[in-house]
Amino acid sequence: MVSVKVKFRPSSIEGKMGTLYFQVIQHRITRIQKTRYKLYPEEWDTRSLSIILPTENPERHQLLSGIQKSIRQDLARFDECLSILAHNKIDYSADDIVETFRKRCLSGTLNAFAHKLISQMEEQGRFRTGETYKSALESFMRFRSGQEILLEEINQDIIKAYETYLKQQHLTLNTISFYMRILRAIYNRAAEKELTRQRNPFRHVYTGIEKTVKRAIPIQIVRLIKEKKLNPADSISYARDMFLFSFYTRGMSFVDMAYLKKKDLSNGILTYRRKKTGQQLSIKWEQCMQEIIDKYPPNPTEYLLPIIISEKADKRKQYKNSMTLINRKLKNLSAMTHSPYPLSMYVARHSWASIAKSKNIPLSIISECMGHDSESTTQIYLASLDNAVIDMANHLVINDL
Repeated sequence: MVSVKVKFRPSSIEGKMGTLYFQVIQHRITRIQKTRYKLYPEEWDTRSLSIILPTENPERHQLLSGIQKSIRQDLARFDECLSILAHNKIDYSADDIVETFRKRCLSGTLNAFAHKLISQMEEQGRFRTGETYKSALESFMRFRSGQEILLEEINQDIIKAYETYLKQQHLTLNTISFYMRILRAIYNRAAEKELTRQRNPFRHVYTGIEKTVKRAIPIQIVRLIKEKKLNPADSISYARDMFLFSFYTRGMSFVDMAYLKKKDLSNGILTYRRKKTGQQLSIKWEQCMQEIIDKYPPNPTEYLLPIIISEKADKRKQYKNSMTLINRKLKNLSAMTHSPYPLSMYVARHSWASIAKSKNIPLSIISECMGHDSESTTQIYLASLDNAVIDMANHLVINDL
């Protein structure tokens, strides 16, 4: 029979506060778990093993009430530890109980555990993923008004309230789903490490992918962008070149463009690994790609494109600053070329896939060209058909009436 009780250890110095601790007994073996809770001997009832709340001192009453609440939470945590151990082991010791309790308390809050995961990602060079985790965590903490939350306190009601909060911010369903899926991943990792019991708190919120607004532009607009007369010294020209380079290289993502190295180009073949998936891709080097490289002074760094141009400055910061500048200038180029959709580096990737589809290139080939893990990812890119095509289909149907 397992026994977990709260005990009081008085100070050896008279007049000083003593300390509360948990006494864990299993199979007649006793183990101690210390706490940070301190109180005076007259504030502890040894018979009922409970705190005596003073009535004449409001401040002390409030402090001791807080300790009382924390003790109840710790005892509930011990109960959950016992449930986990009973589920995973036929038999367990007092040491197992205390160890499980300590493990869960070390990373007890969502914030602490998430930042631990983010640090691990940064150590592995997965900076972009770490940034998305930070973004989702910051959103959730804004919802919480900065108030910490224990992993074990996360439940369906809290997550549903968070979803309502996001909707009130007028975010799209895909953005809401993005935050939910990242938080779910953090929570699931914590459950795997037995830092909390799996309660499936994300069961009743939206975590799917809604059909997105079409972001691809037709080949005619790409041609207009290419042929537009621009001042070579203008940053809009630089943005246009990076947009076209992405398009020429089968919709290469900007982060992969930024970290392309000169040594990646050999014998007329450009070979690189996608930052997102680690998949290796090879692209035949075309004259149009070389023309973009030739427009700029040789990069003094090991990198191929004029994005990361200093070895001394922070490379990640150079990449992000360039991406911000390029996307801002591409918005200006949108107006100059009368693009039906605002231009961005992501539009180049979508456009390549859409145009490839219009030329009846098989989905499997498009998927491989873009370095997708599966064809289902490619289908997301191609899910939005051109409205003109849909309207023509409708016209052909009703014309037969």
